[in-house]
Amino acid sequence: RESDHRAWTPVSYTVTRQNATVQGLTEGKAYFFRIAAENIIGVGPFTETTKEIVIRDPITVPDRPEDLEVKAVTKNSVTLTWNPPKYNGGSDITMYVLESRLIGKEKFHRVTKEKMLDRKYTVEGLKEGDTYEYRVSACNIVGQGKPSFCTKPITCKDEIAPPSLDLDFRDKLIVRVGEAFSLTGRYSGKPAPKVTWLKDNIVVKENDRTKIKTTPTTLCLGVLKSVREDSGKYCVTVENSTGTRKGFCQVNVVDRPSPPVGPVIFDEVHKDHMIVSWKPPLDDGGSEITNYIIEKKDAHRDMWMPVTSATIKTTCKIPKLLEGREYQIRIYAENLYGISDPLISDEMKAKDRFRVPDAPEQPIIKDVTKDSAVVVWKKPYDGGKPITNYIVEKKETMSTRWVRVTKDPIFPSTEFKVPDLLEGCEYEFRVSAENEIGVGDPSPPSKPIFARDPIAKPSPPVNPEAVDKTKNSVDLSWQPPRHDGNGKIIGYLVEYQKVGDEEWQKANLTADSCPETIYKVTGLTEGLTYKFRVKAVNAAGESEPAYVPDPVEVKDRLEPPELILDANMAREQHVKAGDTLRLSAVIKGVPFPKVSWKKEDHEVSPKADIEVTGVGSKLEIRNTVHEDGGIYSLTVENPAGSKTVSVKVVVLDKPGPPRNLQVSEVRSDSCYLTWMEPEDDGGSVITNYVVERKDVASAQWVAISSSSKKRSHLAKYLMEGTQYLFRVAAENQFGRGPYVETVKPIKAIDPLHPPGPPKNLHHVDVDKTEVSLVWNRPDRDGGAEITGYLVEYQEEGADEWTKFQTVPMLDCVVTGL
Repeated sequence: RESDHRAWTPVSYTVTRQNATVQGLTEGKAYFFRIAAENIIGVGPFTETTKEIVIRDPITVPDRPEDLEVKAVTKNSVTLTWNPPKYNGGSDITMYVLESRLIGKEKFHRVTKEKMLDRKYTVEGLKEGDTYEYRVSACNIVGQGKPSFCTKPITCKDEIAPPSLDLDFRDKLIVRVGEAFSLTGRYSGKPAPKVTWLKDNIVVKENDRTKIKTTPTTLCLGVLKSVREDSGKYCVTVENSTGTRKGFCQVNVVDRPSPPVGPVIFDEVHKDHMIVSWKPPLDDGGSEITNYIIEKKDAHRDMWMPVTSATIKTTCKIPKLLEGREYQIRIYAENLYGISDPLISDEMKAKDRFRVPDAPEQPIIKDVTKDSAVVVWKKPYDGGKPITNYIVEKKETMSTRWVRVTKDPIFPSTEFKVPDLLEGCEYEFRVSAENEIGVGDPSPPSKPIFARDPIAKPSPPVNPEAVDKTKNSVDLSWQPPRHDGNGKIIGYLVEYQKVGDEEWQKANLTADSCPETIYKVTGLTEGLTYKFRVKAVNAAGESEPAYVPDPVEVKDRLEPPELILDANMAREQHVKAGDTLRLSAVIKGVPFPKVSWKKEDHEVSPKADIEVTGVGSKLEIRNTVHEDGGIYSLTVENPAGSKTVSVKVVVLDKPGPPRNLQVSEVRSDSCYLTWMEPEDDGGSVITNYVVERKDVASAQWVAISSSSKKRSHLAKYLMEGTQYLFRVAAENQFGRGPYVETVKPIKAIDPLHPPGPPKNLHHVDVDKTEVSLVWNRPDRDGGAEITGYLVEYQEEGADEWTKFQTVPMLDCVVTGL
């Protein structure tokens, strides 16, 4: 039966088992049930359920809880959270059971003892370094459900997490003056981070208007009734041992601007308008000025009249004025957030006040050089109209005429570099100002200046050193100063000081006595030690001294002679006859060596000019002749030694005459000439010989050969019977030498031979004391007419022939036999 009904309703008529299924019930309603046993006799008493049963789905233990998570870990505690099971088994959860297992052990142990319904629990009293895993189960009226999935193994140690920062504000924040603003956000981190607020890199401190609130998870900076000074770059820093996070916000507290900066300047004043100017406000209120509002007021009235409210320039024209009236001007600055307090001008009368500009003050001259100078002046009162030009004039001091330095306009600069000055001249300058009314009076003339480069004292000389010394002098050398001060170096002052003394002695009294960078300090005492210094001098004065690095002991210095040969002292020197022979060498040595020149170990020719200087020697022979050739030697000698060098000098000239001219093989039309080369070839190879002939009856020599390189020549084409003279000369690249001539004339005839023997000699008569002989003419006459026949006889058995006589005819009678 239903619990709220009295009537029982049968469920089953016959049931033989000890259980039954009741169907047709309504979910949610409460029922009572009763059961009776029946046999053949009848139905026994009923047994009734003790309490009502509500009809619902069957109840089971809950499902396993969901999302078991570890929220925090320290060295001795673990905090866990979880969610309920998806299904509670049909009955409300009555509690949760949390269990843990030490890694390495098998069993889980219950952690929660009390009845716990919270889904968050912190396990405390753990041992640092131990590792656990956890699980949780849900319980309902039926019992304890399945445990959740285990957590990962968790080791007990302090948990570290870098800071995180979540801000509620943007990079920029604009706040009106008087309003409050706050900068808020959330943060986290392990260990708990430190929170710091900075403004423009300075730590923010709390005061009446500034409040800072920080909780373990939130942060806040609040400012009440903000002022302009609260503007700036705010920075919040969240920092722990693992890192730092920062957030920034540029806060701009805006307000209306401060007033424009005065005074109001009346740039121009006219009878019907004025032009005024002012300076922008010192504080634009954090927002740029959008415009200025300008108003005017008659000084004797109380009403301000608008002029303009739409200008961003700091100058304005005030129109529609009445001549003679006095006016005041007031100016407001405006930005997006409001209008400033006004700037009010002094009273100003509206009237024309134009004239030419005043005369400038006396100009100043600077940066003078030899051809230019810079003229500088101050701007004069402009006479009410803007200055449009300046006129600069110059004049020489002794002149009366002023001359403009340029036709080009000079404006707005109040200085001008005047070019084209004459070096050494003295000038004055003056300046006039010009506006649209005209040119004002000129300024007073400047102080006179000379056109020349400015001169400062020179820098000290460079690298002074002692380059030589004797027993009473020291030679100093140095280099010019690096800077001459723009003035010519007049010379140098040389000073010396005996070591141990305090005073410096002057070696020269005036700088112009030492214009070069060398000086010989004389009059020193042998054996003493001296210090030296040098100063450079220009028109501005003396430089700082430059010191010779080390003291110098005064004594003679010995250096053996040294010869540095010039190019003309090579081993062999060739010079053309008639030219000048120059031999020279640089000579060194201390003391300076004695110099001597020799030629072939004899004195050189008196015609030689010999010059000896402090650095070398030179030998010079003008108009050289062949005899000037030979071996020249230069010897230098001092107590430390000697040195000699030699040079062979060859004077190149025309060759000498050929030798031993001979004529042979004379014929009626030719003869043969031979000769020997000259003893002197002039220092150059004989290139050829010139052969000439002359008829003894003629005055003219005729060349018969001019290019023969041989020392012989066949003279052809002679006239038979004519007598000739011959001569020969040698030539080289420097010319033709003297001729050698035949001693006596040569006649052009064929040579004579003895005639042949007479023919057919026989006797035609014989007597006791004489013999008559006849013969015939010989076959050849030997080239000349036969002049006679020589007759000789010999006694038989004798050795000698005896001459008888010479007869002209072909017969002879030999007598005296």
